[in-house]
Order: sequence, then structure tokens, then C-alpha cells
Amino acid sequence: MNTESPVSRRTALCGIVVALAVPSGFVTACSSSSGSAPASGTTPTGSTGKPGTTLVALADVPEGGGALVDGPGGKKIVVARISASEVKAYDATCTHQGSTVAEPSDGTITCPSHGSQFSSADGKVKKGPATTGLRAVAVRVDGDQVVLA
Repeated sequence: MNTESPVSRRTALCGIVVALAVPSGFVTACSSSSGSAPASGTTPTGSTGKPGTTLVALADVPEGGGALVDGPGGKKIVVARISASEVKAYDATCTHQGSTVAEPSDGTITCPSHGSQFSSADGKVKKGPATTGLRAVAVRVDGDQVVLA
């Protein structure tokens, strides 16, 4: 029987302390409730993909309503049709607790989880519990398609 331990008791205890302390530090540092607010509804994210990437056919986005589509990398994007020729798009992640918002209806984007409501025209909060607007995604109409700008 081998009585030598390859790891000293002190080293093992230090490793346990570090293993218990460090993950909670990472969770705190990466937590969305760290005090920094998400970007407002009027700032384009710019990180959703290559300009010109098609998101949805314009005909599939009803005027006054909208569509929930997959953006590049599978990121959900909510596209709202403001008028016959104007569309807006936002990251579909609710700024309250990260749920995916529903398709716009009558100029309002609603989160089904807790009822937050956002304006389709500018992404700003209309009704909480969310306190910050949806992050805008730059889009444009290109022929009969809605594409990333």
C-alpha cells in the first residue's frame, strides 16, 4: 500500500476553497443584474450579422404587426412593419429577464413571460416590468425583402 499522497492536504484544501470561491465570482461578474443596463431601444446592436443578409420577405410582415425571425447564428429578431414601406427590427430578447418577445400586434411588442410591452416604432418600454427598451437591429427594405442594413 502506498502511504505517500501525491497532493498535500494543504494543496487540496486550497484547491477546494478556490473552486468554491471562483465560480461565484464569475457568476457575479457575468450576471445581467450587475447594475449595467442593456442598450436602449434606439441603438442598433450591429452584431447580428452581415449587411444584406435577408431576414424575411416583406409580404410576411403585416402592416401594424410583425414577425419573429431567425437572424444570423439563430438569434431571434422581431421585425415590425410600421407602415407600407417602413420596417424596424429589434433583438427579440426581453430586457426584463431574457424571454423571447412575441410578434408585434397593433404597434406593440409584448413579452409573454411577465407582460412587458415595447413600442414597435422605437423599441421603448410602454409598460413594465422591463425598464429598458429592446435593442434595435439595423434593417432596410431591399425590393421585396427585409435585410440587415
